Amino acid sequence: MIRILLVDDQALVRAGFRMILDAEAEMEVVGEAADGREAIDQVRALLPDVVLMDIRMPELDGLEASRRILGDGVAGDEPPKILMLTTFDLDEYVYEALRAGASGFLLKDTPPEQLVAAIHVVAAGDALLSPSHAASSPSS
Repeated sequence: MIRILLVDDQALVRAGFRMILDAEAEMEVVGEAADGREAIDQVRALLPDVVLMDIRMPELDGLEASRRILGDGVAGDEPPKILMLTTFDLDEYVYEALRAGASGFLLKDTPPEQLVAAIHVVAAGDALLSPSHAASSPSS
């Protein structure tokens, strides 16, 4: 069972993600947070496997919340994987998210089946970029 925390300042967005993920037998939404400060508290209390984290939020944005969750031992020995979500397809967000320690990055207009697949990928310990970034990234 993959335990998921939803973090977004828009209640309707969280509700939509919850509906998609609650339909998946192998996933459980264990909590929600409306900003980065709440996310840190919820990670500490709930110990999720994956955090779906919006980048742009009031109080404390998703990038800084991710840095704190992954860098300050908030989640103990097994920090969650963080999958960053945004409506903005900007490379600077991708790089900042990865520098903050996120395991992946998706746009909010990602189809539901890709969101579910992305959660499986990051929960397994692999990294993931939004398909639009993966397609435009130079290969090394």
